[in-house]
Amino acid sequence: MTVHIGAKVGDIAETVLMPGDPLRAKWAAETFLDAPRLVNEVRGMLGYTGTYKGNPVTIHGSGMGMPSLSIYANELIRDFGAKTLIRIGSCGGMQPHVKIRDVIIAMSATSLNTPSMGLFREVNFAPTADWALLRAAVTAAEAMGQTPHVGGIYSSDVFYDERPDLTEQMTRHGILGVEMEAAELYTVAARLGARALAVLTVSDHLQTGEALPSSEREQSFGDMVQIALDAAFPA
Repeated sequence: MTVHIGAKVGDIAETVLMPGDPLRAKWAAETFLDAPRLVNEVRGMLGYTGTYKGNPVTIHGSGMGMPSLSIYANELIRDFGAKTLIRIGSCGGMQPHVKIRDVIIAMSATSLNTPSMGLFREVNFAPTADWALLRAAVTAAEAMGQTPHVGGIYSSDVFYDERPDLTEQMTRHGILGVEMEAAELYTVAARLGARALAVLTVSDHLQTGEALPSSEREQSFGDMVQIALDAAFPA
């Protein structure tokens, strides 16, 4: 048990999927895991542990933004022995060829600022995904008939961004999409010796203004969860 996670020793699996929304963690656990059980509800941040094809899996919310995710990623790895952490979440598309409902698998995560930045001082650390996880996720997506986008994303530390010039430069430099957590996840995992990946569904688009209707989100997000699970446990 830690300050933010009320689970007991052994309640958390070595593989953890991390959606931002705790209710999405509940939905994913009840939809994809066998015998899911609630292992954390401190501060309303729900975590469930069950099995997927016989493999123990925890699906635990991370909250919104890098500071919140940093708390949970640190505690999950350091105090509960998590070894593989996969963010599953939504993002905004930034390139014309990236469409609503598409899946982005983040090879790297650019950021303006992260909770870990103070550790590096003058160094610009480049947060990147675990290669084996990334490769397995691409294979899993292709097996489902998907053609995922693989490349860099931007982890923003603000939701209501008032820097159109920054968005323009991210797009100009080939960034596929924007979200708010992956850069810190990759950094914490690198620091603590864990594997990390972000598998994202494009729910809206910064250039076109399109947004995925709520009625269609579940199926699209379901594909993302399936990809993450099959990447963690490749056949």
